[in-house]
Amino acid sequence: MASPSGGFAPLLDSLRQLIANSRQQVLRAVDAVQVQTYWHIGQHIVEFEQGGAQRAAYGQRLLPQLGQVLAAEFGRGFDASNLRYMRLFYQAFPKRDALRHELSWTHYRLLLRVDSAEARQWYMQEVATHNWSTRALERQIGSLYYERLLLSQDKAAVTAEAQANMAALEQSPRAFVRDPVMLEFLGLPDTGRLLEATLETALMDKLQQFLMELGKGFAFVARQQRISTETQDFYIDLVFYNYLLKCFVLIDLKTGPLTHQDVGQIDMYVRMYDDLRRGEGDNPTVGILLCGSKDKSVVRYSVLNGSEQLFASKYRLVLPSEEVLRLELQRDREEIEARQDARGEDHNPNEP
Repeated sequence: MASPSGGFAPLLDSLRQLIANSRQQVLRAVDAVQVQTYWHIGQHIVEFEQGGAQRAAYGQRLLPQLGQVLAAEFGRGFDASNLRYMRLFYQAFPKRDALRHELSWTHYRLLLRVDSAEARQWYMQEVATHNWSTRALERQIGSLYYERLLLSQDKAAVTAEAQANMAALEQSPRAFVRDPVMLEFLGLPDTGRLLEATLETALMDKLQQFLMELGKGFAFVARQQRISTETQDFYIDLVFYNYLLKCFVLIDLKTGPLTHQDVGQIDMYVRMYDDLRRGEGDNPTVGILLCGSKDKSVVRYSVLNGSEQLFASKYRLVLPSEEVLRLELQRDREEIEARQDARGEDHNPNEP
């Protein structure tokens, strides 16, 4: 194809801008409808819960029951964990007219992490004024920008630092296209986690197949399963249930070396799963953390040392050992990388 450096280059630039603007308008329209819908859902839930002793009797059963029905009809964007966000959203922003149309649902979910109502209002105004992306808002909340600005004698320096931090963020079309919450709202399938690395995805495919072929009571439950706190979502790589052990088995895969953050994460997953998903007849959840390499000191001085639920030390008669899984993972990694290298050698970039 010839380069568009000729007479129609200005036309091409105009069309690109038109298409980009149209896509952004569509995304913003979806955002506005989504935010309003979730606010009203939160309002209905809160008003129902406040409707007297008879309704209060539903207690903690209300959201799981609502979520089960709504998720079956409209997709998992309306499950119990998201309904909790919607209820929190209405409670944090009880005046609908005060909402800003410039903010997406993901912006508002980030704002729910902020305890102070004054800080939430300030961040909301800043997002609307400066067109902050969700990544920029998350960065500013995490760095306590509002609190530091209040306390600092040199507010210009704090502002300059914040702007420099945002400039370092990758500039890309707004993250709504990759926002699983928005896609769940639209009822699109397979939107749990969209940004998995190719190698990690291939390894999980292999590992999932290996465990299912291994047998010994394994039943596949989910991949990239979401579990949620009041303000954050987390995704577990692979979840199985073992009928012999009568427990869930969580596998978290890391392609790099083991870090203390990884250890804390799998420990949190196991504790959350025990609290949120474990049934009355189930044994404690098992967590298996697989990584490219392991620092023995990290293991020795962490909750992994002596734990019966992590690395499956209590269940070796049924579960494959950590070493067996690690060897299987290494074999699969070498096979995948060899295939990728072979494809690269077969393709001659100088060929037309």
